[in-house]
Amino acid sequence: MKMLTVENVSKTYGEKQLFSNISFTIGEKERVGLIGVNGTGKSSLLKIVAGLDVPDEGKIISGKDYSIAYLSQQPDFEMDRTILEQVFHGDAPILKLMREYENILMELNAAPDDVKLQDELFRLQKQMDALDAWDASTNAKSVLTKLGIEDFTQRVGSLSGGQKKRVALAQVLIAEPDLLILDEPTNHLDFDSVKWLEDYLSRYKGSILLVTHDRYFLDRVTNRMFELDGGNLYSYKGNYAAFLEAKAIREENEAATFEKRKNLFRRELEWIRRGAKARTTKQKARIQRFEELDEKLSSGKSSGEKLDISLNGSRLGKQVFELKDASKRYGEKAILNRFDLLVKPGDRIGIIGRNGTGKSTLLNILAKRIPLDEGEFNLGATVKIAYYTQESEDMDENKRMIEYIKETAQIVETSDGKTISAAQMLERFLFPPYTHGTPIRKLSGGEKRRLYLLKILMTAPNVLLLDEPTNDLDTQTLTVLEDYLEEFPGVVITVSHDRYFLDKVAEQLLVLRGEGKIDFFFGNYSEYLEKETVTQDTLKAAPAAAPAVKAPEKEKKKKMTYMEKKDWAEIDEAIAKTEVELEEVAAEMASAGSNFSRLQDLMKKEAELNEKLEHLIERWSYLAELAENE
Repeated sequence: MKMLTVENVSKTYGEKQLFSNISFTIGEKERVGLIGVNGTGKSSLLKIVAGLDVPDEGKIISGKDYSIAYLSQQPDFEMDRTILEQVFHGDAPILKLMREYENILMELNAAPDDVKLQDELFRLQKQMDALDAWDASTNAKSVLTKLGIEDFTQRVGSLSGGQKKRVALAQVLIAEPDLLILDEPTNHLDFDSVKWLEDYLSRYKGSILLVTHDRYFLDRVTNRMFELDGGNLYSYKGNYAAFLEAKAIREENEAATFEKRKNLFRRELEWIRRGAKARTTKQKARIQRFEELDEKLSSGKSSGEKLDISLNGSRLGKQVFELKDASKRYGEKAILNRFDLLVKPGDRIGIIGRNGTGKSTLLNILAKRIPLDEGEFNLGATVKIAYYTQESEDMDENKRMIEYIKETAQIVETSDGKTISAAQMLERFLFPPYTHGTPIRKLSGGEKRRLYLLKILMTAPNVLLLDEPTNDLDTQTLTVLEDYLEEFPGVVITVSHDRYFLDKVAEQLLVLRGEGKIDFFFGNYSEYLEKETVTQDTLKAAPAAAPAVKAPEKEKKKKMTYMEKKDWAEIDEAIAKTEVELEEVAAEMASAGSNFSRLQDLMKKEAELNEKLEHLIERWSYLAELAENE
């Protein structure tokens, strides 16, 4: 059995300890999702497991033939390679062979009569047969095509950042290692590509360790979750939904323990303040216990230590945005074609579409950064825009965090009317006071994005334009941001490929089809995808020619069988019994404390009972309909 073991690993950067003495094992065919607040060391842990960084302490244990492939957030490339050369670049024998084979093919295209090249091609073909490399070569091109890359002869240097990420993803997928490590694999992928990747990974023969902000992706791909929190690593069985349930129980138990410690701390503090007349052994032991409690409370987490976005906004009038007969082209490519749009106060709009259809261009037009070629653009007099771009455009990485924030405001007003300092605002965004003097260049990618988000929200906007806001933000920050947007009194317009985020934030969609065609859809993203799936299935199922219409026969009312009558008599009692069992399981879970093994068993039992209850209710509905005909 192939597995990888991480044993007592610790890592520190400067004065910041990322994690300490963490251990875990990844077995065969495990799909592990790693989550945690930005800056807790998720990417650092991935690099250590991949062998690209070394821990301060501890070790990584695996077999000699154990192979690992790693996709970083910012892949490094040789810019003069072609896409295929880059994809086949690697140390695995099959990749070396495929590189040679593709190079010979290109040389033969230029000199088809060269006998030496023909002989070399024949030799390589025999090796391809021996290593069964034909499937790998076909698979590589198929993967690239599914990820939106069709011209394999393009130079890597000519690709956009998103295209480079997709090439890097294809490169690690075709290597088919024992452990596939993916750092934000869904960044820059549209919905179709993400859906394809989900299906691909569900069939993957090896193990997977991944970091992603896409919670639907986590839920559908993983069967185990790791959480980095406060330098510790917590392990949970199941997918993202199971993790949320187990984490809620753990935090509830921790909060109860924290309250008990605080009460004991108060009593010990009273005793210390009264003073001790003589320093007996017993009294010294009490002083030592006080000091231990003080240390635990100082390092412990209370329920209040959460990211807090409670900033005040500006008043918004009746007029926001209006586009009339708007057109925009880049050469032969149409982005807008006589497009009309009226944005009203309180609107929540998601912009979706394939890569290259002009989603970011539309946001830039609304932000008045790009002019229209034709048509009118009317902007309300009270509109105050905050534009969260894909790149943190004005971020001078040599500045310290506190200086960067104070450029916007020294003091900000919160939603409850209070005023707080820039330093206090940094603390609310999970930047402890000792970090405020840190140069921005020393922050992780996710921490930079969180700092950038804080800066634009501090401007008290009433219109938020968000371009791929979920990229590089952790799930906790996203959850709080979604709650903030739900209560935000102004307008929110967002470009995103993140289905979970759009479901929570957007109430209507602009669907960019390409060539200037834009459709409106009223509803969330999942509703849109469901409608699109039904439409596509209907089109596929439609016959070439409509058959002659046959007059419908009068439907005969179906009578209940003996067994159905028996079920109908007993089903109410069965539903009630199942509901009681669910209540009993819930009570057991509440009293299980920190017995995580018991909690996992109870959660499994609860899921089975819920499934049984759902089946019984469906059966009840069916039988009730039949009973009406009796």
